[in-house]
Amino acid sequence: MGALAGLCALPVVAAHADDLGAALAETKPLIDLRARAEFVDQDGFANDARAYTLRERLGFETGSFYGFSLLAEIESVQALGPEDFNSTANGRAAYPVIADPEASELNRLQLTYEGIPDTKIVAGRQRIILDDARFVGNVGWRQNEQTFDAALVTNRSLPGVTATYAYIEEVHRIFSDKSPIGNFDSDSHLINLGYSGIEGLTLTGFAYLLDFDNAAGASSETYGARAAYKTALNEDWSLKGAASYARQNEYGSNPASFSLDYYSVDAGASYGPLSFGAGYEVLEGDGTTGFSTPLATLHKFQGWADAFLTTPVDGIEDLSASLNYALPAFGPFTKITSGIVFHDFEAERTGASLGDEVDAVLSAALDNGIKLTAKYASFDGGSAGPADREKLWFQVAYAY
Repeated sequence: MGALAGLCALPVVAAHADDLGAALAETKPLIDLRARAEFVDQDGFANDARAYTLRERLGFETGSFYGFSLLAEIESVQALGPEDFNSTANGRAAYPVIADPEASELNRLQLTYEGIPDTKIVAGRQRIILDDARFVGNVGWRQNEQTFDAALVTNRSLPGVTATYAYIEEVHRIFSDKSPIGNFDSDSHLINLGYSGIEGLTLTGFAYLLDFDNAAGASSETYGARAAYKTALNEDWSLKGAASYARQNEYGSNPASFSLDYYSVDAGASYGPLSFGAGYEVLEGDGTTGFSTPLATLHKFQGWADAFLTTPVDGIEDLSASLNYALPAFGPFTKITSGIVFHDFEAERTGASLGDEVDAVLSAALDNGIKLTAKYASFDGGSAGPADREKLWFQVAYAY
């Protein structure tokens, strides 16, 4: 939390009590509740896993006082009933992993300063999501969110340009602070430069220099670029697409030597409530090391069964297709969405089949802030891929 102390040293004009009172009067509560049932049937385990968990996030965010505002939030995860699953922290190794350990901890504590024109400075424990979260995200699907002890500066002084820099002192991972793999002791730098001055097009260049004292093998430097485009052809049809490329090498305390590429391309179209798309993503491997994204929201990519949270040493190619449909609102439901995704996986270096996966989801939002979700993933690893597995989730969430 040293970054937070640094921000507090910024000069502040003498304040008036009325201004402070107005800032406190604008304070808003933060409430985020989520109950989930998750079931996993995975080859290699005699027992199926089942987890019934409840996650509460409670906090507040003040109004602005001479450019400063404060956000504080605690998070608690409880297992409801027997822990018939391996949370990564409960010692239940005879069960498949469901990475939602019981924990109560500080999720966010950040001080924001916006007294400089076109600039926002955030220091303290915070959520960081860059671009599509492929390299840096909060792992929002898991009950215990990933947050960062960091100092982050965003500047929009130039038309259409968003420049972001973050220094990360510690990463609080989804496994909780009490887990031996719960935190990364970090000396890392994130640089992200985006341009959106062309209608429908966003261009991004980035450099992520990750150095973890207690996880040297995850340290790397990654330089890359991304382009994303979206346009409406008429009242019914719209198109979108994105392409990314990155190069990764060893960095900091990592004793290995490697040079690996990442590239992806995806395209999609929507017609009224129907949307469909296809994607191709490659993370290279050299037979010893695979391209890594240790700060990513990994559940969002390469299948919801989470068979490839670590890139295989021979790399991975993911060819995917998706189909989504939004149902009309009716009764108390303001939004109903459904989707199905297909994946075919191969080793990038050898071409060996790593399996295939089918994912499906149905969600419904009510007009009172409650959202219901049912989600399913089935991964078939074949002869060369990870173990076969099926996962099923039922979830109720409320946010205010």
